[in-house]
Amino acid sequence: MKNYTITTFVLLGLTDEPQLQVLIFIILFLTYMFSVMGNLTIITLTFVDSHLKTPMYFFLKNFSFLEISFTSACIPRYLYSIATGDKVITYNDCVIQVFFTDLCGVTEFFLLAAMSYDRYVAICKPLHYVTIMNSRVCLRLVFCSWLSGLLVITSPLSLGLNLEFCDSNVIDHFLCDASPLMKISCSDTWFMEQTVIICAVLTLNMTLTCVVLSYAYTIKTIFRFPTVHQRKKAFSTCSSHMIVVSITYGTCMFIYMNPTAKEEVTVNKVVSLLIFSISPMLNPFIYTLRNNQVKKAFNDSIKKIASFLNK
Repeated sequence: MKNYTITTFVLLGLTDEPQLQVLIFIILFLTYMFSVMGNLTIITLTFVDSHLKTPMYFFLKNFSFLEISFTSACIPRYLYSIATGDKVITYNDCVIQVFFTDLCGVTEFFLLAAMSYDRYVAICKPLHYVTIMNSRVCLRLVFCSWLSGLLVITSPLSLGLNLEFCDSNVIDHFLCDASPLMKISCSDTWFMEQTVIICAVLTLNMTLTCVVLSYAYTIKTIFRFPTVHQRKKAFSTCSSHMIVVSITYGTCMFIYMNPTAKEEVTVNKVVSLLIFSISPMLNPFIYTLRNNQVKKAFNDSIKKIASFLNK
């Protein structure tokens, strides 16, 4: 983002009402702490528990790290802004925030697609699961997810770095994002807007196609299982991931494919807040509450800590 006169931006946030700001601060602080602690718990359990050394939990560990990075890219800065009243963010900090929020956001879709493929192999090809989903393949899938995210945001980001800001430096949002930045730029943003939309639609369509195909074959295979117990067990291994996929894709499609949401700034900000704060908090609880292995690993860890403290 080239700029010759503006070196800082002002983030308006969600509201100027003091009472509402206090409420928002409390809610965001709690959701952020629960999000970080919940995802850190999953990461820790996958490291210390030998039963969670499978590809499924390797992906879950990386997904939890991604969620922490995603919410940490903007929520602490907004909490600081509410607590101190300082709404000013420097140009460089704004660029950094755009980079990390976009990178983590786009990478999440590719990682969810990789996790869907893992569930497909586990249920449709159980005898070859260990061979197909070996450690090298898992590492490559995670690396490719991050690389794909980086490649997708490269074009919009490079165009954004050429934006000029001449008059206004007030961003009607609680974080630096492409859409509100383009609104206050004095450059011609038509090409960048089209690039952002194309990248968003391609990412959503590509990854969603992989997810849908993976689960179409997976569900088809599950219905062929001879007993209800087998079908129920198979569904339980996929249900958590399917819920997370539904939340993630649903909120993003609302922003990018709902014309009304594009015009309604308030609605857009609220949905963004759900994506950056509520979803990262819910995901660890969704995975742990619906997963017996994770719950068992958590209980075992608590017992070990308790016995250690009693010594």
